[in-house]
Amino acid sequence: MRLVSFERGAGPEAGVLAGDRIVPAVELGARASARELLATRDRAALAELAARALQADSGDSVALAEATLCAPVPDPQKIICIGLNYRDHAQETGQEIPAAPMWFAKFANSLCGSGAPVILPRAHSEYVDYEAELALVIGRPAHEVSAEGAMSHIAGAMPFNDVSARDLQMQNPLWTSGKAIDTFAPCGPALVTLDEIDDIGNLTLHTRVNGETLQSGSSANLIFGPGELVAWLSRTMTLLPGDIIATGTPAGVGAAHGRFLRDGDTVEVEIDGLGTLTNPITDADG
Repeated sequence: MRLVSFERGAGPEAGVLAGDRIVPAVELGARASARELLATRDRAALAELAARALQADSGDSVALAEATLCAPVPDPQKIICIGLNYRDHAQETGQEIPAAPMWFAKFANSLCGSGAPVILPRAHSEYVDYEAELALVIGRPAHEVSAEGAMSHIAGAMPFNDVSARDLQMQNPLWTSGKAIDTFAPCGPALVTLDEIDDIGNLTLHTRVNGETLQSGSSANLIFGPGELVAWLSRTMTLLPGDIIATGTPAGVGAAHGRFLRDGDTVEVEIDGLGTLTNPITDADG
């Protein structure tokens, strides 16, 4: 199933993406947000919802091309980002391979969906960078789970761009000041449930800026894999349905090559089987 959130005049609502159309959850008797759907419905109920969506009359659906997509989960309690989780990225930045997952936070103000502009902050627009990431979304509460059992707590995954203002990031060893900026966490276009992903531990990621491929990697090269990350984080915090864990970026970030984002650029983050996240880059005054 591909779960989306979209707007049609009354704030974000949940829906199921079926081909090139969205079936609003409300049309299927589910008056709930995406996070509430993840929290209140088990996998069987979600599968039933998807099956009903595929059979639904197109008159009850919305054309994807006419929809304004939001972040698939627009109101998570937590957005946790993992730093330096690919060996090649640690190498290109000249940093040591971490002995334990390194994480920082983003907040809901940073979220936006595919097609939405990423807005360069007026005071810090010169060193804004892209980072293609595989993001996990929690489906069941996880507290002190094992790495082996952690996968059953993951609802699915989606493309994520950990946009970063490098000058602000490096002013603060906690990094968050350069990360938790408005529109700096685009994700989507959809949350793809785990049952539709062949092997979450072996997905290819690509970043293209204006059509030029600048990053290529595979989740097979994660230092800490999805199960390990969920287990490690759950030791000290309870992960809840809708929580987002961005798992880190491979080599090829702009800071390593002096290539930063500018007004008029278009960034695409593609993950095989999960779709392509596309965002234009816009000046604050644009």
